[in-house]
Amino acid sequence: MQAFRTTGTALFGRTSQPFSLDLVATDAADAEHRCYSIIGSRHKVGRRFIEIESTSKIDPKTSNEARVLHFFRDQIEAEGGRIAPAEEE
Repeated sequence: MQAFRTTGTALFGRTSQPFSLDLVATDAADAEHRCYSIIGSRHKVGRRFIEIESTSKIDPKTSNEARVLHFFRDQIEAEGGRIAPAEEE
């Protein structure tokens, strides 16, 4: 299993809105399928109204998605912890 980031646009009512979703999947095709499934389930949007522009493999430490961090928690801990973005004061 690997971490992927899918980006694209989806039609929510009359508005087309961009999205970015971090997922755990076996390959890019599986990540796209899971993206369709999650967005369709959450927002009641059909697959034909979701346009995926890119699917890329990412380092799990750079994700903020809870399901990705949970799946790779042992690997992240072994590598010295999460890469946190610089905090602004």
